[in-house]
Amino acid sequence: MHLLRLSLTNYRAFMRLDMEVPNHIHLVVGGNAQGKTSILEAIYYLATFTSFQAQHDRQLINYLNTQEALSVGRIVADLERAGRQHRIEARLIREKNYNGSGRFRKEILLDGVKKSVQDVLGLFNAVIFLPQMTRIIEDGPEERRRFLNLFISQAMPGYGAHLAVYHQVVTQRNALLKQIYERNSDVGQLEYWDELLVQRGSAIIQARIRAIHELEQFSTRIHQQLTHESEVLRLEYQPSFDPLIRQNGQYHLPISSKDARLQLSMDEIKTAFLQQLKAARSEEISRGVTTLGPHRDELRVLANGIDLGVYGSRGQIRTALLSLKLGEVNWLHGRSGEWPVLLLDEIMAELDIRRRADLLQHIAGYEQVFLTTTDLEPFAREFMSGNTVWEASNGLVQVSDQIES
Repeated sequence: MHLLRLSLTNYRAFMRLDMEVPNHIHLVVGGNAQGKTSILEAIYYLATFTSFQAQHDRQLINYLNTQEALSVGRIVADLERAGRQHRIEARLIREKNYNGSGRFRKEILLDGVKKSVQDVLGLFNAVIFLPQMTRIIEDGPEERRRFLNLFISQAMPGYGAHLAVYHQVVTQRNALLKQIYERNSDVGQLEYWDELLVQRGSAIIQARIRAIHELEQFSTRIHQQLTHESEVLRLEYQPSFDPLIRQNGQYHLPISSKDARLQLSMDEIKTAFLQQLKAARSEEISRGVTTLGPHRDELRVLANGIDLGVYGSRGQIRTALLSLKLGEVNWLHGRSGEWPVLLLDEIMAELDIRRRADLLQHIAGYEQVFLTTTDLEPFAREFMSGNTVWEASNGLVQVSDQIES
């Protein structure tokens, strides 16, 4: 899987960008705030249809264009997957009302035909690393849940749809819980929403169990290579309720192994989920919130048994995150048979000399990679030979002729 052409219109600092994209490694070089990261963001947007930086998609539209009555930002990519070519287009549209306020909408097109996000999600896969993504390990559980959702939705059909409906159900159920507490509604109405919550939530939990197990296998091997076998990386999935435990407190399967969860069927997860929802009903009514379900799940990252989110050094966290991201590349490849596009933002500045060399050796065999940098000096000439250098400056990009094959 690889991009053939990338086109941006009224996107971030780019009024217009149209680049052919050869199938190898691309070094995007330039000073700070010149648009390097925006290129990675645009590519990743076509894989997930969400931004890793903007709070709202309307912020992706070029500021000068937003002064117009109708402003449209476009990301268009021609790509090849499994020998077939496709065009994916995302249109970000903002219309001003008579009072100056704006209405925003997003349109997704596949091969010129409008589609829903769920119809296109998974066709193009990308993995991104940014220095600020250390918050996945350092910050609260919502960052790790977002990490899980973004990579799982690219390779497990239906996951994104389950997630979208699940969050709607949680919102509706929370409103009902508050009404019941205020005696404005009947507790019997919870049965309908509990059933929907369990149906969608169980599918999410089962997908997370499998994906985390598989990701750990890939990431552990890579982490051993990057640390020269000095650390063992582990991922500890902590669902908000343990589907191995029945309501009477007896274990359904031995809990001594992660494999126990892998053996659970969808019906077994649903049964455990529903039982524990009923057990928590009184507390949930008094609090007015849904306390159980994948929206409360946690994922911990450990090295040599140490929780990196609590005790990890800055260097350990960066290396663990890189291992997770490279593991994600291999997981997506294992799931689809196609290599995702790898996007690395200022990665060389985050690593010491030895790990730089290890990383460049590791990614040399990938199908298509984009690396941003302010300086080409950390890259050996042998590495750059045959690859492409893009120079970004003031919203413009040109192919550099300073590196010859």
